This record gives sequence, C-alpha cells and structure tokens, in this order.
Amino acid sequence: METYQAIIIDDEPMAREILENHLSKITQMTVIAVCKNAAEGFSALSKHDVDLVFLDINMPEVTGLMFAKAIQGTTKIIFTTAYREYAVEGFDLQAVDYLLKPISLERLMKALQKFYKEVSPKVESTNQETFTFFRSDRKMIKVDFSNILYIESIGDYLKIHTTNNIIVTRETLLATLEKVPATLFLRTHRSYVVAISSIESFTNEHININNKAIPISRGYRDNVLSTLNRIK
Repeated sequence: METYQAIIIDDEPMAREILENHLSKITQMTVIAVCKNAAEGFSALSKHDVDLVFLDINMPEVTGLMFAKAIQGTTKIIFTTAYREYAVEGFDLQAVDYLLKPISLERLMKALQKFYKEVSPKVESTNQETFTFFRSDRKMIKVDFSNILYIESIGDYLKIHTTNNIIVTRETLLATLEKVPATLFLRTHRSYVVAISSIESFTNEHININNKAIPISRGYRDNVLSTLNRIK
C-alpha cells in the first residue's frame, strides 16, 4: 500500500490537534510537520517531499489562499476552513477538496479518497458510450451526452434540456443518473442534474447554464464545489 506525506498548516491549536489525531488513524497518511503559520509551512515544504497540504484559509498575515497561490502546481492541497464562501474564491487554485470545520473523520476520509483518485494513474476507457435513449412521445429518442445542458425533475416527469430542444420523459432522476456518465454530469439539487461541460459560471448558490440559474442545495453544495474545483 502506497503511503503519502502530509503537512498541516493552521493557526488554531485545537484544529491542528483534531486533524492530526484523525490522520494518525489513517495508515496511508504520514504527518511530517504541523505548522501554525505560513512561514513554518514554507519551511516544511523546503525540507520535505510533501504530497498533500492541509491548509487553513483564514490565517493572519499570509492567508491560506495566498499560500496556495505561492505553491500552486507543486503539491496537492485540501483547504480547511470555517467559511464556506471561500470555496468559489479558491476555484482557480485547484484544491482537492474543502473541509468545513469542525472536521469529522468520515468527511476527512471522503476528501482523502478524492486525493487518492487524483494521484493514482488514470486509465482511459475506450468503450464508454457517448449517448443514451429516453422514452418520449411513445418512442425511444437517442440523445448524445454532449448535447445535454441539464436535466430537470418536475413531479413524475423529467425535462431533458438539450442544445436543440426539450425532451419530456416519465422517468425518475435517480434512474436517469444511472444512464449518464458520472464524470460528465453533476447533481446539484434533488430536482436538477447538470452537464459539467455546459456550465457557464457558478456561485455558492447557483450554476448558470444557457441563461438559467440552477440552484445548488445545501445537501449537495460541498460535493458540487469540490468537484468543480478539481476540474483542470
């Protein structure tokens, strides 16, 4: 089993202690330095080969965002913060994930799974389908994934919004999610799934596609923002 070296940078003693304690229970992670400010973090990076930085955002003098910009592209970063609004601000910094304090071991494990996936060799699929069929108006209609903008659930029906038209089908959103590639589509709300490639802009609250503001609900927000942040 491959192991990875991590450092923690956080100005809050309790936050450092909790995170270090969680990481001590994960055999694949070794914490090689615990730093209380950015200066100590830079020093640790200069002395060690670091695979992952757990980085607090709201620190005095040199903030986590400033630190991340300085080391961008050299090592992976997982932000730790008590402020959800920083997620969009850090979009261009390509962090692996954002952990909201207080951090639970379960949530940390989910973030590390994303990290393992990013650093593992990627295997290209050669057999992935590029389309699916939806039943509408008493026939099966072929729809290319690349033409789908977003999918909207309305009662017992779905509206498949495409670049050409709107297809209405009597199908559940859950069943539709099983038909489309998880790498291309993202659920933002109990009633909406969006095509990632069609996103024009986004905030913490909405995704904008084709002049439509699609809501990001609280239950899906962390996954939506961390997924969009990982897109290179």
